[in-house]
Amino acid sequence: MNDIPKTAIVTGASRGIGRAIAQRLAEDGFAIIVNYASNHTEAEEVVAHIRQAGGAAEAIRGNVADADDMARLFAEARKAFGRIDVVVNSAGVMINAPVAAQSLEAFDKTIAVNLRGSFNVLAQAAANVEDGGRIIALSTSVLGMAFPTYGPYVASKAGVEALVRITAAELRGRRVTVNAVAPGPVATELFFNGKTEAQVEHLRKLAPLERLGEPDDIARVVSFLAGPDGAWVNSQVLRANGGYV
Repeated sequence: MNDIPKTAIVTGASRGIGRAIAQRLAEDGFAIIVNYASNHTEAEEVVAHIRQAGGAAEAIRGNVADADDMARLFAEARKAFGRIDVVVNSAGVMINAPVAAQSLEAFDKTIAVNLRGSFNVLAQAAANVEDGGRIIALSTSVLGMAFPTYGPYVASKAGVEALVRITAAELRGRRVTVNAVAPGPVATELFFNGKTEAQVEHLRKLAPLERLGEPDDIARVVSFLAGPDGAWVNSQVLRANGGYV
């Protein structure tokens, strides 16, 4: 595999935004580790798509909330392609629940995947990424809003943004950038789940561009941060949202 110059790990890459990011980074010339938690068939479809286009990819299962799974993911990625240059943590859940005693289970699950998962991925990325590499985590532009029932989700993503800035500071001297991308509403299964048509229409009109984002919109921003033009962007949150907030 010495002919493969750079490798990217994308968590949650079997569907939605993660899938678009994996495919875009493959187009940019990266060998891709397609991480997934349970959607094996869809992950293999992403791998097949990348390979059919002439790229290199492997699917590796692992739950971001499980520290042992993430250690294994990074070890297997290095075994497969010899190096790790870019890490994108796209895996996440969005469970709507009010700030109420009966919502504690939903809160715990959200924190486990979104915040603990980000900690696990950032920790492995910090230890394994090549000097001069890129680490990118997904946050959310909803963080700037006060929507009822978004408490667990927004709290988890606020923590992600804090971890990004601190990880960037801790990697001083290695030329590694650490940033977050915070999408606005994006037309994915995760976004549509549990929403009425009226709610979707309301969210669509919030941004001045008056449309939902598409997964490729976010993938392009990640591509910029992972590529040579993003080298001077560090410890930032890029709110890719069409002017949503």
